[in-house]
Amino acid sequence: MVRKEVIWEGGAPLILETGVYAKLAESAVVVRQGETAVLVCVCVSDKPLENVDFLPLSVDYREQSSAWGKIPGGFIKREGKPSDREVLVSRVIDRSLRPLFPEGFNFEVVLTALTLSADDKYDPDVLAILGASASLSLSSIPFDGPIAGLRVAKVDGKVILNPTYEERQRAEYDLIVAVSKDSIVMVEGGGKEITEEELLKALYLALEKAQPLIKAQEELVQNWGKAKNPFPSPLEDIELRKRLEGMAKDKILRALEIADKIERRALLNQILEEILGVFTEDQKYRVSFLYKNLLQRLMKEKLFDTGRRVDGRGPEDIRPISIEVHPFERPHGSAIFTRGQTQVFATVTLGSSESAQLVETIFEGETFKRFMLHYNFPPFCTGDAKPWGPPRRREIGHGALAERALEPLIPPEDVFPYIVRVVANVLESNGSSSMATVCASSLALFDAGVPLPKHVAGIAMGLVTLGDKYIILTDILGDEDQLGDMDFKVAGTKEGITSVQMDIKIKGLKKEILAEALERAKSARLAILEKMYEAIKEPRAELSPYAPKIEIITVPEDKAYLIIGPGGKTVKELKERTGTSIWVLEGGRVSISASSKEALEWAKREILALIAQVEVGNIYEGRITRIEPYGLFVEVLPGKIGLLHVSKMESPPKDLRATYKVGDRIQVKVLEIDEQGRPKLTTIMGEQASGPLL
Repeated sequence: MVRKEVIWEGGAPLILETGVYAKLAESAVVVRQGETAVLVCVCVSDKPLENVDFLPLSVDYREQSSAWGKIPGGFIKREGKPSDREVLVSRVIDRSLRPLFPEGFNFEVVLTALTLSADDKYDPDVLAILGASASLSLSSIPFDGPIAGLRVAKVDGKVILNPTYEERQRAEYDLIVAVSKDSIVMVEGGGKEITEEELLKALYLALEKAQPLIKAQEELVQNWGKAKNPFPSPLEDIELRKRLEGMAKDKILRALEIADKIERRALLNQILEEILGVFTEDQKYRVSFLYKNLLQRLMKEKLFDTGRRVDGRGPEDIRPISIEVHPFERPHGSAIFTRGQTQVFATVTLGSSESAQLVETIFEGETFKRFMLHYNFPPFCTGDAKPWGPPRRREIGHGALAERALEPLIPPEDVFPYIVRVVANVLESNGSSSMATVCASSLALFDAGVPLPKHVAGIAMGLVTLGDKYIILTDILGDEDQLGDMDFKVAGTKEGITSVQMDIKIKGLKKEILAEALERAKSARLAILEKMYEAIKEPRAELSPYAPKIEIITVPEDKAYLIIGPGGKTVKELKERTGTSIWVLEGGRVSISASSKEALEWAKREILALIAQVEVGNIYEGRITRIEPYGLFVEVLPGKIGLLHVSKMESPPKDLRATYKVGDRIQVKVLEIDEQGRPKLTTIMGEQASGPLL
């Protein structure tokens, strides 16, 4: 075994191990911190993939319940498809690594991260980033690393590296940062309205403090790394590049004059098809790659020469914005947010506590999720003739980004006792649909009457570099995202940032560039928020008439069992009788959901009656449950039955069964309660009949 231990400021020592496990893989590394351990393996194909002009990298991060000593919940006691968390962590690893492969590299690379052990302190996600970098660095695969992944959080006013789960619950911000020796590579995270200055400080603190992790990998590679396989990049074929440029340059420049995305894309695809028809089959991959590279260079040069982008805007211009609030009646809240050729329709649905999503995670076990945001990207939004399949990784990732932006503003359950689900459907997409989702969702939440204290807006920033020159782009298009050098998404309120995601395609991003991008993002966010407040200034005072009526009442915790009943029988009968949904929560809280106020009040009265105590002297309207010759058994409160003896009746009939029937209601007064807790009753006499009826 080769073992490297790093003592650093991020909690327990970090340990890198290789040479023992998964030795048939191209390379494999185990990363440990505390009692958490992750195995990361890399495999690569023997030959390049034909006709593939992109990096065929697959990343799979997997957690298994056995790693933290548990058996999976549900009926099927084994892991199935990746959970949303596993997908999100896989994306974070992928986005950290992808820019560091050689341009044009088309060998299939499969990276698998498996959690072997998990404690209650350290999250395996950032350890997996470190393990992925170490495994690739030790392998024969060309890779411009190493990098390190770490988490930065501010807890109780102090900045902490790789905080524990408990510390993260109290964090003002929680960021995952991937860094190289001299640059920030990837950022993912959010906070409670943090300032741009504080975010920048956290990112560069991560860059500084991660260097021992970079150095440890370099020492491993120096002593134990494999020789890198040579990879001749298509960019080295100067003759082919010149030939292609002569055939395509003028045509591409004409296409870049077209502002409409669909028309521009159609013409660019047509140019590529015509050019590919001239070359042999074994040249098509290289030509396709070089065509994209030429398109990227020409777009950059046009921007630097004219100062105008492909749609005619200047670098700091935001596309025209239009907003429609409550376009349709039945959703509890809805809005359509359009920015240029990007359009998102968001709806809000309010539900009762039983609508909460049960989530099982490696660090929290089973928990209920009150706020959900689901992002959908149907193929028609980009004009593609494809069927609409299940959510892909990109949709899960964009939904999580938008959800994180809004979650800090969602009111607590004691203020707003609803489960909230937002569904955002992208109707048109030409860049920055995730940030348009944040805007549309905030508007829809206001329309639904969810008492958010503030609107939340998002903007995507880009970067174009040419030599030593750079231009920061506000509100980037889809082409500017694909062909540019940075995708920096920032969402937040007027007061600060709540969600951030950054991917960088170049090395050595200067701190002043990042600071400028953050300031530009703030200006753009404030401009968008102004338009959102013009559309709907504050959350509606009343909920939709189609929304359920919900109230949470608090009962003595030691009496909650009376509401549930044996095997849930009592609460089930109560639901059926009142037509409501009743959910008994922790701490004696009971959530009641109904379609009408009347049904809600009925269920509320029944619940309070279930836990009420029979008191001597009170008058009740009870229900006869049994008739005997010596008296009537009367249920004065649910489950509280007392005896009305004939001797205690004002004018007892000769035959009780001839006068009364089971189910009849009768007013009685409690005389006393015997040693076994059973009430003794009497009929109402004289002036007593005017007493309070319970």
